[in-house]
Amino acid sequence: MDYKDTINLPRTGFPMKANLANREPQMLKAWEESGLYHRIQESTAGRPRFILHDGPPYANGDIHIGHAVNKILKDMVVKSRLLAGFASPYVPGWDCHGLPIELQVEKKIGKVGQKVDAKTFREHCREYASKQIDRQREDFKRLGVLGEWENPYITMDFHYEANMIRALAKIVENGHLAQGAKPVNWCFDCGSALAEAEIEYRDKTSPAIDVLFTAADPAAFLAAFGLDSVDGRLGIPIWTTTPWTLPANQAVALHAEFDYQLLSASWRGETLYLVVAADLASEVAQRSGLEEVKVLGTCKGGALEHQKLNHPFYDRKVPVILGEHVTTEAGTGAVHTAPGHGEEDYLVGLDYDLPVLNPVGGDGVFLPETGIFGGQFVWAANQPIVDLLEERRVLLNHEDFQHSYPHCWRHKSPTAFRVTPQWFISMEQAGLRKTALGQIGDVRWIPAWGRERIQGMVEGRPDWCISRQRTWGVPIALFTARSDGALHPDTIELMHRAADLVETRGVDCWYEDDIFETLGVDPARYERVQDILDVWFDSGVTHWCVLDDRDYLGRPADLYLEGSDQHRGWFQSSLLSSVGMHGQAPYRQVLTHGFTVDADGRKMSKSLGNVVAPQKVMNSLGADVLRLWVAAADYRQEMSVSDEILRRVSDAYRKIRNTTRFLLGNLDGFEPGMCLEPADMLPLDRWAVDRAAQLQGEIERAFSDYEFIKVYQKVHQFCVLDMSAFYLDILKDRLYTTGRDSAIRRSAQTAMYHITEALVRWIAPVLSFTAEEIWKELPGERAESVFMASWYHDLVELESSSDRVRWRAIKDVREAVSKCIEDLRAAGSVGSSLASQAELWVDGEYAAALDWLGDELRFVLLTSEARTHPFDLAPEDAEIVSLEQGRVAVRVQPSSDPKCVRCWHQRPDVGQHNAHPELCGRCVENVDGPGETRRIA
Repeated sequence: MDYKDTINLPRTGFPMKANLANREPQMLKAWEESGLYHRIQESTAGRPRFILHDGPPYANGDIHIGHAVNKILKDMVVKSRLLAGFASPYVPGWDCHGLPIELQVEKKIGKVGQKVDAKTFREHCREYASKQIDRQREDFKRLGVLGEWENPYITMDFHYEANMIRALAKIVENGHLAQGAKPVNWCFDCGSALAEAEIEYRDKTSPAIDVLFTAADPAAFLAAFGLDSVDGRLGIPIWTTTPWTLPANQAVALHAEFDYQLLSASWRGETLYLVVAADLASEVAQRSGLEEVKVLGTCKGGALEHQKLNHPFYDRKVPVILGEHVTTEAGTGAVHTAPGHGEEDYLVGLDYDLPVLNPVGGDGVFLPETGIFGGQFVWAANQPIVDLLEERRVLLNHEDFQHSYPHCWRHKSPTAFRVTPQWFISMEQAGLRKTALGQIGDVRWIPAWGRERIQGMVEGRPDWCISRQRTWGVPIALFTARSDGALHPDTIELMHRAADLVETRGVDCWYEDDIFETLGVDPARYERVQDILDVWFDSGVTHWCVLDDRDYLGRPADLYLEGSDQHRGWFQSSLLSSVGMHGQAPYRQVLTHGFTVDADGRKMSKSLGNVVAPQKVMNSLGADVLRLWVAAADYRQEMSVSDEILRRVSDAYRKIRNTTRFLLGNLDGFEPGMCLEPADMLPLDRWAVDRAAQLQGEIERAFSDYEFIKVYQKVHQFCVLDMSAFYLDILKDRLYTTGRDSAIRRSAQTAMYHITEALVRWIAPVLSFTAEEIWKELPGERAESVFMASWYHDLVELESSSDRVRWRAIKDVREAVSKCIEDLRAAGSVGSSLASQAELWVDGEYAAALDWLGDELRFVLLTSEARTHPFDLAPEDAEIVSLEQGRVAVRVQPSSDPKCVRCWHQRPDVGQHNAHPELCGRCVENVDGPGETRRIA
């Protein structure tokens, strides 16, 4: 007799094979056609708002794995907040101005002023950026990121550009704007000043030289040491790794409180008299090859202030000055000072009214009037300068020195400090630094070390240079007097009127001849500023141009989320501009994530062949696997990714999917109205729902705290250990073999329904495509999308914790028995666990738990028979296993009883029923009788 039709086999439209690479694009198309994002916004209107503000990626090139990490993390936050009962609109954005796009356009049409005019060049930049946005947008959408993709914020939109000028006007109005010739990091390849965030430090080998500045008045020098005269050259040696800055030297700095020694020494056949810091005297002597060294006297650095020294190769006198920046960590204790080439040099020069000489052009070439080195590129001039110093016998030492040196992050070329006329947002002028530091303390930084990092950066940073000498950007819409450079008295009003023009005509209007007439400015008295704004200002004022501009957003944002390099980038530019405008930080929380590396911790590099392209992953494994990897990685550190890592993540995804498929398949024919009350459910099913209820709170907290790795770990462990390896493994027999509409099967389905309703929500922020698939297969009427729902709260916990302890004991015993069965399988003694029978000798908690199960112990152990005895009666051939709550003795043997063809249990009563000679008594009851009963499992 064929009993196939009496078995309740699972049925579901949720396929076992995910086929994500093909299925996800179809789902995306359906989402877009239905306007899913906007329908979600409509369905969540009226809820409390949670605003994650998108930091704009740069519109240049295809997205890489770092972009994918960033956008997926943001999407997980937004979707988890939807489920937590918030309205959480997400407006993506793009950063469009700046040098990288200029460089790309230059490759195609040439440089401004050579082959093309500025207006045409800006038009090509705009077209290029627009195409890049379209490419990136499709990839971001393919990741499963829901957002306002058809209405993003784009920094090159006329409206945004106009708002940038209005933001600057507010900063000017609040007194933070400063103009001056100050030293700024300059890239000769860019031909422009660089922001702090555009600098990266790389190792560089430089010529380290000790150079003697001889005393212009030896007698005055010697008086500080109580001496009258010496027979030989006297002076102060300096140590520098930038010989090219010596033409701009205007002083030598000492520390007022350091002890300086006057040394006499033999050097290359002559006697020199050198003033060096006492703490560095021996190092200087050794490095310079000094012999017969003697200390003739000691004085404080302050005693030498205002003494005059001879420049080593120009006919000019330079003073000895005092500065707190002088240290004895290296060098000679005397610092070569060129205010035109260094921040500290510039600042100490202000105290002494030193000339600010900048003999280097924007292209890195010494100006003609430099003399000797005019027309030479600065790096190339190092060697000629060293040669000249050697010729003049003032080069005490020369050696190669490897050190960390600032480089342009775009060109990877070394930068130089140059004093040039620039516009700055002052850190001190109107108290910006103090207010910003106060605001940092009111923000939640994730990880917590972010607070100290940005605080240190703001404490030590110079004024923010916001001017750039480039073409593609938003103009600094200021008029200055031709007579003295002062701002126009109606500056604020003019800026707002200029912004109104830009809103309708674009930034080109600023450079057109009619701008003076249109704004009523006399071109004979005033000139317009030609510089554009630093691109970090563009993205830094998104709090004004986006959050304040869209009434469904609002400032401050609840969260800014970007890579860990943005403490000196977007987080800081946003903080400073917001504080400068409003006196308030633009965010309540800031979360940073690490960078992606390969399995060996190496950075992604085409030359290393270790680049993992998100497009390739999505087209092979699917976006949900990529999303699961992001959740499974610890974003607070470097995030390792490789084909092998993704393969393992894919395996984890498959386990979660298969668990869910089993749940859905066994809900075939079930409707929510069939759910049993908790009191009517079997204890095993109550335990399963309780386990989900406990996990529910943990997962909600993990999402709330942005601990996505915990979500992954808990969901994966729940599916693999609690469900597949225990609960569902036990449940199969009851689901398949008992009456389709029986109470004991309904009990199981009730538990599975509640668990699946919770599980689909747990995975939704991470496995968005898969969750939507599951949502469509769940029984009962429901919202259009899982993202229109909230966390599932119909999970009922067990009344007593002692019940959980009992089930923990049962799980421990089951694991011990399963190991013994596996040993039998390995030996070839049994095929399946149902071909075995188990005997256990237990006491204490284990005895109570197993006695409670009674005859249903075999269903829990998945054996055809299971008996228990007191532990002290255990035979010698039983395997003793130490468990958490004591010891258990186990003996598992092959069963000799006949096998039931329907349930596969081997039972002694098989063959004792004439109508069904191949069935066990239990199956006969389920096929022809009222159905079996269960107490527990």
